This record gives sequence, C-alpha cells and structure tokens, in this order.
Amino acid sequence: MPYDDSVPPTRRARPLLVAAALAALCLTAVAGCGGAQDPAGTDTGAAKPGPEAEATASASTSPSATPTESRPSGATPTAPLPQGPLTGRTVVIDPGHNPRNREHTKEINQQVDIGTGRKECDTTGTSTNAGYAEARFTLDVSHRLRELLQAQGARVVLTHDDDRPFGPCIDERARIGNEAKADAVVSVHADGSAVGNRGFHVILPAAVKGGGADTSKIVKSSADLGARIAGHFVRTTGSAPSNYIGGGTGLDTRGDLGGLNLSTVPKVFVECGNMRDPEDAALLTDAGWRQKAAQGMADGIAAYLKG
Repeated sequence: MPYDDSVPPTRRARPLLVAAALAALCLTAVAGCGGAQDPAGTDTGAAKPGPEAEATASASTSPSATPTESRPSGATPTAPLPQGPLTGRTVVIDPGHNPRNREHTKEINQQVDIGTGRKECDTTGTSTNAGYAEARFTLDVSHRLRELLQAQGARVVLTHDDDRPFGPCIDERARIGNEAKADAVVSVHADGSAVGNRGFHVILPAAVKGGGADTSKIVKSSADLGARIAGHFVRTTGSAPSNYIGGGTGLDTRGDLGGLNLSTVPKVFVECGNMRDPEDAALLTDAGWRQKAAQGMADGIAAYLKG
C-alpha cells in the first residue's frame, strides 16, 4: 500500500500486575529497566497529568523541523483480509487525539460523563519541541499497526482516521470499541513530560465502578494484554520501560481515564515515549523506530489473542 511522505504540519503542544515475563525481557533486552517512579514526572505545562487531561504548550512552528511522516492511503481495506492466525478477531486501534483538535477548543473542552465524574471531551495532545504533533505520531503508528494486524487476518477498526474536525470524545472512543465487540483495544499515545523522563509505559484500567463505569470484567484481561504489549515493546524497539512512571515495570494502573473506565472490552493505553525529552523525541520522529513500535504492539496483541 502506498504511503504519503509529505511533511506533517506543525501543531501546538499539550502540555501503573507486573508480569514476570516482562521482567525477564528487561534483563535480557535492554539495560536500565529498574528506574524509580517519579510521581512528579507528568506532562509539563498541563493542568492535570495523563492522556485524557492534556493542555497546550508552545512549540516551534518550523515545518523543516518536523519529521517525514508515513501513512497508508485509505481508511479501510479494499480487498478481503488474508487468512491468518488472527482471522475472526477484531482489534480496535484508538489514535490519541486529533490533528485538528487545536482548531476546536470550545468543542473539545465540553465535559463528558466518564462514569465516575466528568472530564473534557478530548485534548490537543503534546508535541516535540520541534513541533511534531502527538496526534500526527499516533495516526502514523496506528496506520502501521493496522497493516501488521490485517496481514495476520484481523479485522481492524480505527476510532478515527483524520476524517473528522475534532475528537471523537473520550466516551465515544470507548463506545466504538464496545460496539465493535473488540477482542482488544489499544489507544496509541506519546507522553509530554519533563526532560530526562524517558521510556514507554502501558496504562491499565483500575477496578472502577460508578455511574456508567464498571471495569470489573476487564481488569484482568486488560492487565494481560498490557503486560504482553510491554514485553514485546521492549524486545522490538529496544526502548526501556519508563524511568518516571510504573516503578521500572512499564505498567501503570489508573482509574481517572474515561477511555478505560467506560470500556467493556479489554483495553490499554500505550505511551510510546516522552516527546519532550530530546533522546525520546529522536526515536519518536524516526519512521524506522515508529515501525518497530507498531511491530512491538502488534506482536503483543497477537500473543494476547492467541493465548
């Protein structure tokens, strides 16, 4: 499938079950996996930390400073899916944010019900200091992940594909996965933390019950999905688990994210790295590394679905 190698437009920025297999992978695949958690290492410039509570921060607007982005054309396959190990399985990929959210701040600031309270519909996401937007990163990695999963026979649904003016809101993102009766949902993100905070982490749903939220049936399965993704992500990308969230495990459990609270199917968020750290940013803006990130996630999802 052809790719569009045009330079992405610049955007403004936004501002934990630990698996034994993951520990083993850390020891064999990458050095320095035992970083301590730093609760203060949250999104700089944001009113609240985390992928659902991201505020804007300034970034360079030089197009030449942004990396070349690869994305396949077309939102859905035009030919029958190949038969493979994931035939009959449905995976929903949720690219974090939307490239045009920044143009619809009034709409994305509207509060929506997340079961245990109310939160903003969506946020703009972060960016590298050079202006490469998280929303562009998440779409690119999501396209790569879709192709890898489809090649194994999986039916893949994206919550959006740069085909709407803003959003979808976090409650709708959860609803898309639920209505698809997905076997797994992965929300792709990148963090916006302080310089020196490096590495990836996978966010798992906490045991939450209240209002329209009840994660009791998905906590265990989501933890399994997250641990498998984390293990394969280490092995495939060479990136270490976060040195500021998760106590060196690469896993973080949260109960304040609507996209997880409202899910009735196994779901995790993957924060692929910290866009505000120069070393992580160099990886996130590299097309070759983004392919590895997609491969790591695909391998983790496949391992989970195969049992």
